[in-house]
Amino acid sequence: MRALGTAELHGVWASTLLPLNEDDTIDFGRLELEVDALIAAGPHGIYTNGSAGEFHTLAEYEYDRLHELVAGRCADAGVAFQLGAGHPSGQLSLDRIRRAAALRPGAIQVVLPDWLPLSRDETTAAVARMAEVADDVPLVLYNPPCAKTQLPPELFAELADAVPALIGIKVPGGDDDWYRRVSALVGGRLAVFVAGHTLASGLARGAAGAYSNVACLSPAGALRWYRLMHSDAPAALDVERRLQRFFRDHIAPLAAQGYCDPALDKTLAAIGGWAEIGTRVRWPHRSVPADLVPALRTAARAAVPELLG
Repeated sequence: MRALGTAELHGVWASTLLPLNEDDTIDFGRLELEVDALIAAGPHGIYTNGSAGEFHTLAEYEYDRLHELVAGRCADAGVAFQLGAGHPSGQLSLDRIRRAAALRPGAIQVVLPDWLPLSRDETTAAVARMAEVADDVPLVLYNPPCAKTQLPPELFAELADAVPALIGIKVPGGDDDWYRRVSALVGGRLAVFVAGHTLASGLARGAAGAYSNVACLSPAGALRWYRLMHSDAPAALDVERRLQRFFRDHIAPLAAQGYCDPALDKTLAAIGGWAEIGTRVRWPHRSVPADLVPALRTAARAAVPELLG
């Protein structure tokens, strides 16, 4: 597909999730059906290998097969797609970027090397080197709360100056002061993507979109909510308040029990029931028991029927 620019990078992007067999192998048949369901839901685009996609567990042959499937299905359907090339090793990340670039996605998502924190100069050098090997495919930098190197708005501004190929950032967001700092320092040079369950308030404060955990719950529902943000902002903010209450009351307790983010994202997908993915995550992480899903689904439908209709 054609490379994306900053102004074109917006909206609700839905993640691929790994349907796993009992031996932790990927069920590519179910994955193909999942991608078809995502395409049918009509998000602004589909992406791979964020935290929800368990990118850190993939063997390289799985990485290539996953990307060939997603790139092929999306290209055939005319749907925008981004490929994640993150890896805790910077060297292996460069190899993944090269192979992702050959499939010509709209952008490549990257993470910083993760075993040791990076200095400011090392951060800039890392992103610049990634851009060099991306063969003119733009980059989106994912800086989640679990990253060893946490970047302040000032460093995002420095990266925007130093690496023109960087078109967006994927961050958790922040308070009003954080948004003001990002706006003042970054302006329109980077598309700011925030957590999906904060998108209504984030859009109002300058965010461009979300690589969306709400799309894990319901890809079509997340898109309906996005449209509501533009047609009736107060109603969309009311949905956000109820959604965050559901997360606080029902998802946060699972996180407090030690379930990792991919396990929670797969649980959201099981609640939504839009594809046969299952709640299983790869060793060594624990999977949320599937027998918890019916009660969670009932609670979600009571809290945010607009998303699960």
